[in-house]
Amino acid sequence: MKFVLSEEQQLLAGALNEIIESAGGTKVARTWAEGNTGPGLALWNQLAELGLFGLCVAEDDGGTGGTAVDLAVAFERLGYHAVPGPYIESAALLPGLVDSSVLAGILDGTLVATAAVPGLVPYGLDAAASSRCFILGSTSLSEAAAGPGTASVDRTRTLSELTAVGEPAPLEPGQSALAVDHATLACSAMLLGAGERLLEEAVSYAKMREQFGRAIGEYQALKHQLADVRIALTFARPLMNGAALDLGGPDGARSVSAAKVAAGDAATLAARVALQVHGAIGYTEEHDLGLWITRVRALLGVWGTPRHHRSRIASLLLSPASPSAELSPC
Repeated sequence: MKFVLSEEQQLLAGALNEIIESAGGTKVARTWAEGNTGPGLALWNQLAELGLFGLCVAEDDGGTGGTAVDLAVAFERLGYHAVPGPYIESAALLPGLVDSSVLAGILDGTLVATAAVPGLVPYGLDAAASSRCFILGSTSLSEAAAGPGTASVDRTRTLSELTAVGEPAPLEPGQSALAVDHATLACSAMLLGAGERLLEEAVSYAKMREQFGRAIGEYQALKHQLADVRIALTFARPLMNGAALDLGGPDGARSVSAAKVAAGDAATLAARVALQVHGAIGYTEEHDLGLWITRVRALLGVWGTPRHHRSRIASLLLSPASPSAELSPC
């Protein structure tokens, strides 16, 4: 199967690049990390006008009627630019779960929402900047109150414990699991986007930095490392696209887990190699490289750790209900 983005999806990616870069690019993440959420929320409203928060919402409900592939395209751009904020929660997780009044606020950008999912996402992201907080269980969605914020390894992410308040709203069977798979797909796309940016930064620096009279990118050992990253990212992309196409179907859960594992592994390799290429300057707070390195580390552990998703793939493959269950492990 050949995955090719449609003209509309390419235009969406281009529009996101243009809006984020005109808003300041990585400066938005830096000011957010310093506690100034103004530029980040201004960008939030711009992306809401573009229709980002309606990608998983039918046109009859005020959304764009987009597909999971559109969602993956958008979130890869968010990861590429290290955009801060609870986008996964507001755009991927909650639109299919909340009532119409909350949904309307999410779609027009006036409501910033975050959520915790016990077992997968123990803390609410950026609760202080969010209008509403929720806790998602397997069969219900509860409004929540946020505790004090705690620093993450990623300075742009502030984590808060959420406590349920009021009566939980019941959900239909499978509704919670599908929403979590949407969020996991979005997280995978952000990892892939961050990995692509790390590779781009590494290649650019390797062409510029000279050692012993030659650009370090001319050395064969470094070329091999960068090529390994390119291969890992390229192999992860069809898994992510396949997961987007499978989402909601019988193979959706397995495909989403495979995408999260592959994107996480590729982004981690990209972070390690990019840091090795940059050397000591890559460790400094002043260099933007740390924005993506710490983002990759943070996203690797939420929406299911690599161990969680590998176990999930194994259990689905070996399940009697799985169409692949009769395949020999040899």
